[in-house]
Amino acid sequence: MEEERIETTMSNLPPEILRQIVSLIPLKEAVRTSTLSTSWKTLWTPFQVEFDSGPNQITSDADDEASKKINQIVGLLSRSSSSPELWRFSLQTEKTQKPLFFSAAKGGGGGGELHLDFFEKGKEIQSNFNLVFYPTPRISDFCLSIKTLHLVSVNKITHNLVSTLFSSCRFLERLKLEKCSGIQSIDIKASDSLNSFEVVGCEEVESIAISAPNLKSLWYRGALPLIQINGCLNLVDVVLDLREGLGRSEFDCENVLNLLSSLKDVEILKISGWLLEWLYAAGVIFGRLQFRFNKLKELSWFVALMDQTERDSLACFLHISPHLEKLFIMIDQNFSSITECPYFHQFWYEPHLWMDNETVTSNVCQLERLELIQLEGFTNEEDDQLMMLMDLLLRNSIALKSMTVISPEKQSRRVRKIPKSQLNQTSACSPKRLVISSPNEDYFFGLIEDENSFRWL
Repeated sequence: MEEERIETTMSNLPPEILRQIVSLIPLKEAVRTSTLSTSWKTLWTPFQVEFDSGPNQITSDADDEASKKINQIVGLLSRSSSSPELWRFSLQTEKTQKPLFFSAAKGGGGGGELHLDFFEKGKEIQSNFNLVFYPTPRISDFCLSIKTLHLVSVNKITHNLVSTLFSSCRFLERLKLEKCSGIQSIDIKASDSLNSFEVVGCEEVESIAISAPNLKSLWYRGALPLIQINGCLNLVDVVLDLREGLGRSEFDCENVLNLLSSLKDVEILKISGWLLEWLYAAGVIFGRLQFRFNKLKELSWFVALMDQTERDSLACFLHISPHLEKLFIMIDQNFSSITECPYFHQFWYEPHLWMDNETVTSNVCQLERLELIQLEGFTNEEDDQLMMLMDLLLRNSIALKSMTVISPEKQSRRVRKIPKSQLNQTSACSPKRLVISSPNEDYFFGLIEDENSFRWL
C-alpha cells in the first residue's frame, strides 16, 4: 500500500514538476517514464511537424532552398528547452513519393541528448551513400546544448540533414550511429569536444576515417571495414567486435597492422580473436613489430573456438602487451558464422608458425602485472585446449591473484595449481573439485566450484 501511495502521489504532481524530474535523468530512462501513468505519458505526446519539400530539398546541400529547409529542421531540433521533448516529422519529397517519417527525442536540462530515428516499417530507403561529418567555419547558435547525438537508420534522403546537424553541434561529446543501412563510408573530422564514437549494425560500411583530437572511446560492431584513425592521441577504450567477419573487402595485413599501430596507446581493448589469428597465419611476427601495447591494462578476447592457432596467436599478442593487468577470454557461438582462416602465401618468413605447445609457452614474456584472468564459455569437449591455455597463462603470470573458468551455463570455478606430490591430499577434499592433469604432468589443475570465485588459492 505504501508503494501505491507513493505512485499515486508522483502521478498527481504538476506537469512542470514532472518535466523537471525527467530532465534530470538520461534520455533513454526518461522516455520509459511514459509507461508509469497517464500523467507521465502526456509528457511524451509528440509534436507533429510537416515539411513539404521539392525534388532537391533535404537531399542536396548545394541548393539554397535545400539548405534553408535543412536549417529550419536543425533549428527546431536544437532550440533551447529545459525539459525533454518528442517530435514526429513528416518529410514530403518527390524522390520518396510517400512521406518520409522520423522521430526525434531530446533530453532537457544539462544532459543535452538528441535521439533521431529515421526508420519506419515499410518505408526504409535502400540506397548506398557516404556519410561526411565535418565542422563548418560559420558561427552558429545551433545545438549549443547538445552533447550526445544518437542516429538510427540514417538513409540517403536524410544524410545531408544529419551532416548539417553534426556540424552545428560545436560541443558534441558523444556520437552513435546505429542500423544505418546503405552507408558505405563514414568520414569524421571532429572538434576537441568529441570523446566517444560508436558504430553498431551498419552492415554496408566499407571504410571509416576519424580525426578527433580528444577521442577517448571508440566502439565498433559489425564486419571488418578499413578503419583509419588520425590524430586521436587520447584513445583509452576501444572495442572491435567483428562478429560479422570480413565483410565485402579482402583481408589486408598492412591495413590491419596500421589500425593496431594507431591503437598502441590504449588502456582497454576488446577485440575479436580471429583478426589476430589471421595476422598470425599470414606470417606476421608480433615480436618484430615496431610498436607494442605498453599501456594496455585490460584485454578482452572474443572467439568462437579456442584451437591451437587461436591460442598461439594470443600468446604472440601477449608478448607485445607486457603491462597487462586483466585478461578476459570469451568463447561465444555468435562468432561461429566467421569463415575459417584462409591459407596465406606468407610474404614474411615466420618461424613461429605451427610450433609445439612447449615452444609457444616458453616464448611468451613474463606478464609481471597480470592479476586477474577470466575464461568464459569453455565446454567439456574443449578440456585439452583449456588446459594448454591455462598452462600457458599460469607459467607466465607471476603476480596472478585470480583465475576463473565460467561454463556456458554460467557455472563458475576457480583454478588452483596443484603440485603432483599433493594430488592424493587434494583429490578427496570436495566432491565439487575437478582435478585435471596439466600438459607436462608436473602438476595438476584443480577446478573448484565457488560463487565468489575472484580469489586466487
